[in-house]
Amino acid sequence: MAFRSLTRTLIVPVLGLSLSGLATASPAPETEPAKKVVNVNTASAGELTRLPRVGEKLADRIVAHRQKNGPFRRIEDLMEVKGIGEKMFQGLKPYVTISGPTTLAEKVNAKGSRASAKGSAKSARPAKNSKGPKDAPSSPKTGA
Repeated sequence: MAFRSLTRTLIVPVLGLSLSGLATASPAPETEPAKKVVNVNTASAGELTRLPRVGEKLADRIVAHRQKNGPFRRIEDLMEVKGIGEKMFQGLKPYVTISGPTTLAEKVNAKGSRASAKGSAKSARPAKNSKGPKDAPSSPKTGA
């Protein structure tokens, strides 16, 4: 009898804790933010220039290829456009789609991060030759 009461006092609470843990252990996964992409089948030349390493000329070539040959069937078909090789395509791949809306709202630089507006860190650096007036010595000289 002592064994049975010991089992009830230990196992029932432990079982209850593990069951309550199951109910709250895995909350509903949060939806991840929408992937920022450009639909190469519907995007204007201006929207295509938001892609890394894509300027006005290349964007115009993509649009011209689409008008001449119809919509892209696969994103890899972008490599048929003059100026887009394997290496360039690998840089574009995370940002392009052939279906759905264009959701990329700002230019992505070649490194893969979105470019910031005016006042970037690059322009905040002081000029190389800003040591002050030329006549002023950089350190006081000691006379002998």
